[in-house]
Amino acid sequence: MDGDGRLLAVSTVITDDEVVEALKPYTEGDCLVAIDAPLVVTNATGNRAAEAALNKDFAPFDAGAHPTNTARAEFTGRPRGARIASQLGLDMNPRSGRARRAIEVYPHPATVALFRLGRTLKYKSKSGRSLEQLRAELLVLLGLIESLQSADPRLQLDSEASDGAWRRLRTAVEVAQRKSELRLAEDQVDAVLCAYIALFATSHPERTTTYGTFEQGYIVTPTLPADLVPTRRSQGSEPELADDAELDLRSADPGTAVRRYAEQLPEVRRATADYVEIVRSMLDDAGINYLTVTGRAKTLTSFAAKAARTVDGRPVHTDPLSEILDQIGLRVITYVHSDVQAVVDVLNEQLVVHDDRDMGEETASEGRFGYASRHLHVELETDDEQTHPHLAGRVAQVQVRTVLQHAWAEFEHDIRYKGTIPDEHVPDFDRRFTLAAGLLELADREFSTIRERLTESMAEPEPSLDTSADPRITARELAAFLAGQYADAGWSRTDHYEWIGGLLLELGITSLVELGELLRSIDSDTIVERMGYRHPPTAVRRLDDALLWAHGDDYVALSANAHRVEALRTRLAKMRQES
Repeated sequence: MDGDGRLLAVSTVITDDEVVEALKPYTEGDCLVAIDAPLVVTNATGNRAAEAALNKDFAPFDAGAHPTNTARAEFTGRPRGARIASQLGLDMNPRSGRARRAIEVYPHPATVALFRLGRTLKYKSKSGRSLEQLRAELLVLLGLIESLQSADPRLQLDSEASDGAWRRLRTAVEVAQRKSELRLAEDQVDAVLCAYIALFATSHPERTTTYGTFEQGYIVTPTLPADLVPTRRSQGSEPELADDAELDLRSADPGTAVRRYAEQLPEVRRATADYVEIVRSMLDDAGINYLTVTGRAKTLTSFAAKAARTVDGRPVHTDPLSEILDQIGLRVITYVHSDVQAVVDVLNEQLVVHDDRDMGEETASEGRFGYASRHLHVELETDDEQTHPHLAGRVAQVQVRTVLQHAWAEFEHDIRYKGTIPDEHVPDFDRRFTLAAGLLELADREFSTIRERLTESMAEPEPSLDTSADPRITARELAAFLAGQYADAGWSRTDHYEWIGGLLLELGITSLVELGELLRSIDSDTIVERMGYRHPPTAVRRLDDALLWAHGDDYVALSANAHRVEALRTRLAKMRQES
């Protein structure tokens, strides 16, 4: 990188000659080369004085240095780092005032000092560390290095000269399939960090410590903050904290949070699957017309990147495990905009909603078109936690949007965040995305209008004359009939009409005439009053409640209702309760 912190190049080479050749274009003039390897080794055994002094400060953070001495084969002669520095004609004295120098650095203590880590990140391959754990911790380091773009001195990773090198490096970490591939990227990440250490030492000598001496060997690193406390180890895998002050310091340590999230991830995945089933069951029971309910547990990669985010050098999350609320993510996609509110009403009725943001309204309040979606943070009611104890205290983020809103959001995200938009095209792309958002909002409104008009105009159809077919009432006939029977109700999902047609068949009702006679004998107004709907019930839900009212326990006992017996019994008890 240059003196302004602009990244110029990142690469991997193997031999001394290749290293020298790769560095030549950048070391012909004034330069400072940071080398992550010993330059001066004179002691026959044990640690150099530099390592002993550094370890006294940094070993409690897992950032101590390994012993370096001439008894080790690689240091019996001139160390490799010194040979390369000599070939490049660099002065190795850390206190030299010469314009072309080399210094010895060590990334681990630098990460602790620069990023205020309670312990070092565990991105180095060792026995017992899985590929995903290594990837997650390395991604934390990537995120922390990226945060230096707003630090002093500033690191500029996306300079034109680097030709996307950092972006390619991050991608290599994200897609690595083997530990060896991760190691290749890891070395280059370390190299970028070493170059920044050199920049930091030049910019802030008063905040830089040199352990040891030129004569006996030294290590240059950013100074350990006086108030930084290491995360203490316990007998198990969980860190032990002595007091609230240490808790605050530990909570800001993204590495600790990522390790703990990795341990919890199997449980998060199970909780996500259960939340999907719970929400789907709620919407089905309410007769909401939706397209899909899906869920995903936040990946280690995504959690790590989010845990490492900083603003103005300060962490965004002081306690990532409790503050990152989209660890369990659900998405409900509806057909039209009016169904979005119906879904939200159901969630408000049956779950604890901690937060509800209408992103479309926020965008509109700024006088523009753009991202539109409802974002809710939900949690189970206390009574429901007894049925699902593993979900107790677990918050899920639920996004509710129409299929058109979803299409716009996914396409815009892929183009803007996963693709590359040249700077000169950004204004034009912004305009086109805004135009598309406006057109989709208009389309959403028109689809809602079309459905409302169809509902209003539907009349009771003639019964089917085809007696050789399935004896149940067809979904199309039932939809048209119920649109006339419950004119103020919304449409239900297509498969729900088919499903309740099967229930009618179990009851022996095979024609609209029979169904009409049954419904005329039922006091629908009383059902509405007893049920106290907090959201507009759809046509299938209205019919479902009418059949429950008419047939009571016999309806509950139908084979097609086996999966919802408890829910139906609760509704039946509500119906039978005099107001």
